[in-house]
Amino acid sequence: MVADPARETTFLPLTMSAAGDAGDDGARTVRHRAEVADRAAADCWLSLVAGCTSGRETLIDSLHDLSEATSGYAGPQWWLSHGSVHRRRVAAAEHRIDDAVREGDGAEFAEAFIGYDQAVATVLVHVRNRLGNLST
Repeated sequence: MVADPARETTFLPLTMSAAGDAGDDGARTVRHRAEVADRAAADCWLSLVAGCTSGRETLIDSLHDLSEATSGYAGPQWWLSHGSVHRRRVAAAEHRIDDAVREGDGAEFAEAFIGYDQAVATVLVHVRNRLGNLST
């Protein structure tokens, strides 16, 4: 039986959409990291539902990698200045996911992922808008 992509669980739909099919290396790296993090989130979610603790470190590592790729894509100057509010939102959401996994709290896990997804996607949109403005 072939899986229906429209019915598959995704934890980072906004991020995946915002990373899209961009042609530059930074966006491709973010997209790849988002795909890895999304798979790790699905695995961790299954473990949480089953009452297991496996997958936590893989998820935290993949989220950190995605956050780092997002930071690189945004550029250090923006990330540390105008983007600092976004940087703090991404870090706080990442920490919240970690706490939810440690506590085995599925509801908190889901809510934290919504916040993380929104935070990362917002950064990607800001970068795209900024790059678009620079090219016009």
